[in-house]
Amino acid sequence: MRNQSGSREAEDRECFTPPREFPMPFSQEIMEAIIPPTFVGPKATFTGVEDPEAHLTAFHTQMMLVSDSDAVRCKLFMSTLVEVAMDWFISLPDGHVTSFA
Repeated sequence: MRNQSGSREAEDRECFTPPREFPMPFSQEIMEAIIPPTFVGPKATFTGVEDPEAHLTAFHTQMMLVSDSDAVRCKLFMSTLVEVAMDWFISLPDGHVTSFA
């Protein structure tokens, strides 16, 4: 049984894929911003197909209830991006985003 379990462990290790690392376009200041622990997260998502102005309006409305921190808004905005919009975001150079503007 030891050989069988040993070979199973080896198979499990071979199949393990570590989490993919993504570039992070945020500045160090934004990266260090702390998200309020009670925050649930924005409900809006943006794939790149929806109206970007409507998405920003919905996002800003939700953020009025959470934080007025520019850095927190940046981090939380990233969580609303999916699909093509997220692909675009992570393609930005490291440290490129220094403010929400």
